[in-house]
Amino acid sequence: MTDNRVTQLRLVVETEDFEAALDFYRDVLGLSELESYEGDGGAKVSILSVPTATLELSNPAQVRLIDSVEVGREGVSRPYPLSIRVAFEVADAAAATTALESGGATVIAPPTETPWRSLNARLDAPGGLHITAFEELGPK
Repeated sequence: MTDNRVTQLRLVVETEDFEAALDFYRDVLGLSELESYEGDGGAKVSILSVPTATLELSNPAQVRLIDSVEVGREGVSRPYPLSIRVAFEVADAAAATTALESGGATVIAPPTETPWRSLNARLDAPGGLHITAFEELGPK
């Protein structure tokens, strides 16, 4: 019997400005670069790592709720329907938001305390991703 369990989740992001996205995610956000390759025709890839990853599935009502809580309104910064937002847990959401903005992200909403006791900031990041930087605050 074959073991079909997943051993890695890899989110693949196509970006026109590869260097800006690499600088942002590797140097500003602090992801570790595991591998990088270059190929014919200017092809480039860099594989970055975080200590852990989860896959969070949300229905449209939950996405609207999170938009409302994090940003104060629905449909934030979306010229078209968006099905993926990447969230990064950080130790200090305020400091991370400042660093991410300095590194090229656009702040959509500053760190905001959520009903589920986290401090969440919403940003548009280089590479075309909509991201959340969140800090877990613990129990009330």
